[in-house]
Amino acid sequence: MAVLCRPAVAVPEHVITMAESLEMARRLHRDNPQLPLALRLIENTGVRTRHLVQPIEQTLRHPGFEARNRVYTEHAKERVPPVVRQALQHAELAPPEIDLILYVSCTGFAMPSLTAWLVGAMGFRPETRQLPIAQLGCAAGGAAVNRAHDFCRAYPGANVLIVSCEFCSLCYQPDDVGVGSLLSDGLFGDAVAAAVVRGRGGAGMALERNGSYLIPGTEEWISYDVRSTGFHFRLDRRVPGTMEPLAPVIGRLAAEHDWDASALDFYVIHAGGPRILDDLSRFLGVAREAFRHSRATLTEYGNIASAVVLDALGRLFDAGGAEPGGRGVIAGFGPGITAEMALGRWTVGGGQP
Repeated sequence: MAVLCRPAVAVPEHVITMAESLEMARRLHRDNPQLPLALRLIENTGVRTRHLVQPIEQTLRHPGFEARNRVYTEHAKERVPPVVRQALQHAELAPPEIDLILYVSCTGFAMPSLTAWLVGAMGFRPETRQLPIAQLGCAAGGAAVNRAHDFCRAYPGANVLIVSCEFCSLCYQPDDVGVGSLLSDGLFGDAVAAAVVRGRGGAGMALERNGSYLIPGTEEWISYDVRSTGFHFRLDRRVPGTMEPLAPVIGRLAAEHDWDASALDFYVIHAGGPRILDDLSRFLGVAREAFRHSRATLTEYGNIASAVVLDALGRLFDAGGAEPGGRGVIAGFGPGITAEMALGRWTVGGGQP
């Protein structure tokens, strides 16, 4: 049985606090009539600190899409390998033992994908399969877990490396002054995460079932406008209310597995914002405390896009994990509006509870 092993996560050294984010918004957008609303929304996120790949002075400057994408590639090549090495160590594997690399990111672009660079730079076999995912946004962390699970079911005994590289600060657009854009300026942070799904052996979450769901008619609710200046983030005000239709989807997936989604032992949920977590806990009928690891990610790092679920899972490991055999769910949400969900049991080794 495929096992999702302990993730590795790293955040950049440049830190911005909520107080600094609010001061920056007041200074840069003092004449914006929607500023008071944006400030309230940023305060309500509960994000205390975020980490950035560049100092804030550089982040606020826009040297053009070409220059920004070059910064993305340079930082990815510097910051991804140490995280990958740590994830491989957690899984007790070496690069030649990996059969597929899943690289997820929605904040930079490269062709060939950085998977090709990783194969050559880190000693993976030339036969290693590559699967970059660039357009699922925050849902891509959950999608990567599910595609890794699918691969291991198709190729029993195979091992998959998941890499999430999200430098959200490189998408800052100084001329975007809508409430959604101002909120995102105070919500998103940067991070690199990696984890291995082992086809055999390993300790962590033994994956048993996965599912995907797209809410019809919501394609425009979370999106990028791609312009000469790069990616312009668009966020519809209806997005925070999407847990009402998605909670029953999680419930149905669990019911298909003869589980009760309201009575699981651990929950690893994408922390898109505090209302996402509050509403999902209410609609699933679980205690607020059940999402404590996701809330900690949001508080300390902000929304780190596809890396959220890996960081929250890492915090579960740091807390001692679940009891052997404990049942849990991973759920990532993103553009579409898309949900990617995985069910599994906690195992202390050998792929068995």
